[in-house]
Amino acid sequence: MTLGAVVALGAMAQSDVAFSHFWIGKGYYNPAAAGELNAINMNLGSRMQWVDFKRAPMNFYLTVDMPYKLLGQQLGAGVKAEFERIGLYTSTRVGAQIAYKRKLGKNMMLSVGVQPGVFSQVFRGHEAITSDEETQQSGTSNFQQDLSGTVFDANVGVFFSHPHYWASLAVTHVTSPRIELKVTRESVDYYEFKVSRGYYFAGGGNIPINNTLFEIQPSAMFALSQNMWTAQLATMLRYNRMFNIGVGYRWKDAVTAFIGVNLKDAYIGYAYDYPVSAISKATFGSHEVFVTYKVKLDNREKNKNKQKSVRLM
Repeated sequence: MTLGAVVALGAMAQSDVAFSHFWIGKGYYNPAAAGELNAINMNLGSRMQWVDFKRAPMNFYLTVDMPYKLLGQQLGAGVKAEFERIGLYTSTRVGAQIAYKRKLGKNMMLSVGVQPGVFSQVFRGHEAITSDEETQQSGTSNFQQDLSGTVFDANVGVFFSHPHYWASLAVTHVTSPRIELKVTRESVDYYEFKVSRGYYFAGGGNIPINNTLFEIQPSAMFALSQNMWTAQLATMLRYNRMFNIGVGYRWKDAVTAFIGVNLKDAYIGYAYDYPVSAISKATFGSHEVFVTYKVKLDNREKNKNKQKSVRLM
């Protein structure tokens, strides 16, 4: 494998994933969304991109968050864990989310949040295929060794919510950290990759159709990283707060079909991306599966006159 190929794959591996279900996984990009709902909220997302390619991008992530009060202040807390595999690179990202919330009127909430964490990356050099000439000159290619590195990483964001609409502004990898990939921690030589900072603007709403059981849920997201940008649109039609179908579009990349079902406190959704770029000649598309589960919280004050039992330990 040439150096150019390694650098190219490294840049791809360090980008945030463009999930089609961005309107569900708000906490993936924005830590300020932690505690949005009055519930312990769990989101599990997976994306298998360009499935016909060998070593195609594959991503799994989990977020768990909930609201709570501390010293009379409304807060949100959560955790995020992510695993990504693309080419010869494997990335793992783990972070803790904390959000400070302030009511703006009766049904509006503004939150600011931060997510400190770590970003780990592994380059599986033992799987690399190099030219015979390079191997003959060095005996073992520089890229036929496994390399790894870990660095501090952080996301920040602002989140606004209302029962009928929401808006999000997030910055990922705010410090643009550099990962030093080494054979061992003691190694002097290393390969350095810079993690690009990302900017995400998103919003959506819920529009009931009068005198019907239908609701329209439009959403949009604009993402910017270095000199690259993309935009996504999605519109869902929900029936009886149970069945969901929808369509989406990612600028010059793919059209998306959604289907999902609400099962009491859970949601199961699937998305299929059909590429509209030149890559469509080599793949039939990408797949996403999202599962959410909520455990509702009861914040009502306990009856002060309720009889208490005393237990001696």
